Amino acid sequence: MSDLFIGLMSGTSLDGVDAVLARFPGRDGTPAEVLGHRHQPFEDFLREELLALNSPGANEAHRCALAANGVARAYAQLSHELLRETGHQPSEVRALGAHGQTIRHRPGEFDGSGYTLQLLNGALLAELSGIDVICDLRSRDLAAGGQGAPLVPAFHRALFGRADADVAVLNIGGISNISLLGRDGATLGYDCGPGNCLMDFWVARHRGLPYDADGAWAASGRALPTLLQTLLAEPFFALPAPRSTGRDLFNPDWLLRQLPADARPEDVQATLLELTAASIADCLRDAAAGSELLVCGGGALNGRLMARLQTRLPALTVLSSAARGLPPMQVEAAAFAWLAQRFVRREPGNLPRVTGAAGPRLLGALHPA
Repeated sequence: MSDLFIGLMSGTSLDGVDAVLARFPGRDGTPAEVLGHRHQPFEDFLREELLALNSPGANEAHRCALAANGVARAYAQLSHELLRETGHQPSEVRALGAHGQTIRHRPGEFDGSGYTLQLLNGALLAELSGIDVICDLRSRDLAAGGQGAPLVPAFHRALFGRADADVAVLNIGGISNISLLGRDGATLGYDCGPGNCLMDFWVARHRGLPYDADGAWAASGRALPTLLQTLLAEPFFALPAPRSTGRDLFNPDWLLRQLPADARPEDVQATLLELTAASIADCLRDAAAGSELLVCGGGALNGRLMARLQTRLPALTVLSSAARGLPPMQVEAAAFAWLAQRFVRREPGNLPRVTGAAGPRLLGALHPA
């Protein structure tokens, strides 16, 4: 049985798809070995539709079905490109772990179970890729009373956990989430709040850019203390773990209804960056985080944000995950390759202490090639 797996991740930031080809364990004795990585932005029309589907609208069932097909095609194309680049065939890959595109995340709400919705036509992806597809990785945890998120702390434990030190791992995508890996084997993890999603919205609105490269625009403004405190008063930030969130809460409407009319756009951008840094720092202030904070996701490439995290967390050394062997844009995709491996081995993929589920659960649904 092959030890090669593909992981596909498209996150809340909607910046596109990351794909990795990984081996578990690595030939060098490490828990994971990434053999290749590719990133591809979504086509404009698909990105705009996925963003629009985060909010209620007309003809949603039809639009969701077509968008799920579009995500499957984007995933399949990138998988084939990744295999060509690494010199492998689909038949050599044991399974493909595919996250899908989250458009709603409402765990525990409405009827006691709630729902989480990741758009992806898994059957179409299996047909197009020629590889077994493991997808719908959050629903089983939700059915067991959990949040369905975050799922990456279990992978963070396998990859970055140490017996001689506590470790903190921070993923900053559209939403930010933290993993606390105790030297005693204990693992905690939860969503901190907005990562890049609000900053990306604001820079796109005012400068027509998909993101604020290196936080340069934010650095040109100054954070507005009153606005920052208003945003941090959001009740989510006071919730205990387990907790998770998404664009259902932290969306443009949430931001716009709290903005002062006379605020300079660059000052708002600086405040949104500070909101991300402050909400993360609040999560870590009283935690057993060790001496290092390893950062992955797109936020690790934002120099201004990394600097503000370092300022707010002087007791920690803030590092990119690349310093510990895995570049920041590969970590989440590798996590979903790892979750596919767990499914194939019929091993649980969730951590009940992280998600709040009733117990360990096998995560995912299989669409055979």
